[in-house]
Amino acid sequence: MTQPISGECNSEHGVDKNKNQRQNGHVPASPLVSDDLQLPFPELCARIHDRITAFLEEKHVSPRLQSVQEQTRVSLEVIAEALERYSLSELSLSYNGGKDCLVLLILYLCALHTSGLSRSTPNNVTSSHHQPVQCVYIQAAHPFPEVEEFVVSSVKTYSLSLVEYAKPMKAAFADYLHDTPSVKAIFVGTRRTDPHGEHLTHFDPTDHGWPKFMRIHPVIDWHYVDIWTFIRHLKIPYCILYDQGYTSLGGTTDTHPNPALLRQPSATQVPKPQIANGTANGSMNGASTPKFRPAYELVDDYEERLGRDR
Repeated sequence: MTQPISGECNSEHGVDKNKNQRQNGHVPASPLVSDDLQLPFPELCARIHDRITAFLEEKHVSPRLQSVQEQTRVSLEVIAEALERYSLSELSLSYNGGKDCLVLLILYLCALHTSGLSRSTPNNVTSSHHQPVQCVYIQAAHPFPEVEEFVVSSVKTYSLSLVEYAKPMKAAFADYLHDTPSVKAIFVGTRRTDPHGEHLTHFDPTDHGWPKFMRIHPVIDWHYVDIWTFIRHLKIPYCILYDQGYTSLGGTTDTHPNPALLRQPSATQVPKPQIANGTANGSMNGASTPKFRPAYELVDDYEERLGRDR
């Protein structure tokens, strides 16, 4: 099942700091971050914190936004607990450029500001140095260039200290813990409807036979539609593949646009001229190719992985 959510995510020409507009559920007019303007890390975290605080203060919003507000509060509490249990050097975040870990990253940076951990370190008061946000990126066997580009962009935009491994997940985590021995816990963007996510809690040690660390799941109870409502309402830039009908990102050999988002041609539609070299939403080799709606129009959690072969 699909359903557009544009009614909750259109831009407004208001000022983000105006409390009356926040309470009336107005959407920020500007993107949360921009490739053209890289903010110092403390300012970045403060901007994210202000945007999320404004979102949580919005009143008279739809039931969907109310649900996302509550999920956001719960997730921030989980991250705050993690920051009490572990030091920053003991924490890392699994990041692959996907929508779920993107939401997790934004929430984490918000929590760093709240806890005062986004400021310069005591030994570097006169500089902009801060303790890095540690991330591990486990690359797909056949990665999409668009995903690779978005990860590189994320590293720059969010000042991430990211280590990349091109190998199976278990081996990648083993190598990462060997290379970064301070890490004791890793934030993961797994949700309840993901494979092996059904019985997870907010804090789970890894299973027997896996490298030992604490898995932290702040967004475990978010629904697919919650993720996209948060991203679009806060105007968070995301990987362009999601606008081409991809809803779950793996590699080029096992990931396709979601068939549930296939655009059905109109009976009165006039055929357009075909070109030799087309794109995913156009034509290919002189033949018309299917067109797909964007990922945020999907609603059903259990249709999310229909574009994945495994």
